[in-house]
Amino acid sequence: MTRVRHPARAAVLEEKDGPFVWQDIEIDDPRPDEVLVRMVATGICATDAHVRRQQLPVPLPVVLGHEGAGIVERVGSAVAGLEPGDHVVLSYHSCGRCPSCVSAHPAYCDLAREANFAAARLDGTQGLHRTGAELHGHFFGQSSFATHALTHQRNTVKIPSDIPLELAAPLGCGMQTGAGGVLQAFSASPGVSIGVIGVGAVGLAAVMAGNVVGARTVVAVDVDAARLDLARDLGATHVIDVRETADLSGALRTVTSRGLDIVLETSGRAENLTAAVDSLAPRGRVGIVTFEQGAGGEVTSPQLALGRSVHGIAQGDAVSPLFLTMLADLWRAGRFPVDRLVTSYDADDINQAFDDAAAGRVVKAVLRFPL
Repeated sequence: MTRVRHPARAAVLEEKDGPFVWQDIEIDDPRPDEVLVRMVATGICATDAHVRRQQLPVPLPVVLGHEGAGIVERVGSAVAGLEPGDHVVLSYHSCGRCPSCVSAHPAYCDLAREANFAAARLDGTQGLHRTGAELHGHFFGQSSFATHALTHQRNTVKIPSDIPLELAAPLGCGMQTGAGGVLQAFSASPGVSIGVIGVGAVGLAAVMAGNVVGARTVVAVDVDAARLDLARDLGATHVIDVRETADLSGALRTVTSRGLDIVLETSGRAENLTAAVDSLAPRGRVGIVTFEQGAGGEVTSPQLALGRSVHGIAQGDAVSPLFLTMLADLWRAGRFPVDRLVTSYDADDINQAFDDAAAGRVVKAVLRFPL
């Protein structure tokens, strides 16, 4: 039986710290549980940059990208709820069978690393191909730095067609992670006090989520004055420029005398984790949402007295088909203005977009594909 393949172009990363090079590839026809999506836009996330630097060990050469949005072209025979022409957002992948998945916590899937970072299907096969050389795909179950993505029905989320796909794309990872940390993982309630350390895309999503939930206090922490100004515009009640204080935990505690109920640490700096724990109120919680926590920080037993705790949070503990739909509705209602964060680039300018994101010149770079 002849296998059907579809022509596409992809930005291939050949080597550590190398450029992304656009190449002709072929993509398998969807298996029964897969979906072929024509990409319209895809965000650039810090995780893509970590893989480019091989701080996260993903096999090379590879097609990265995991904040995709596009239009369904083909669906596998067993796919339900999706059909050609549907507008979709792509998110993280999971096995769908382990205890975490079946208890509505797929972000903590037993096979999360294999599903998202092995750069292959869960059975080890590849659906992306090029002539004369190997190629790894299926990054986060999508590899969206391409004109087409071969996705799974579990990480392909239908959204209303009136939501601009260029704005919907970042919802699938960065926005989900930050907003989900507040709304889902910590189930923040009205009147809560929240600290957000690091106001890049993930941190600003957390700030906006604090505004959505009706937090009494939202403290944004960063070293970039422009980002802090944006955080205030998006709902932060207080801002702290770390360059202006030698005692971050003390500065946080001056905002509310009993300490903060929730702190999300998005910077990955070890000293900020220590400061976050020190700034907590009794029974307060710190959420770590970055893979790249630096060495040298520590949390001691006395710091965790009075019920304080530290949590690792993946993807905001969100069930993507539910949570991304909610974020899209919030955007439509003007309550989650992701458009304030996005800077768009033509897909051919992917390397410039990575440079600008690394230099902090943009909050969230989004690649646009020709229609």
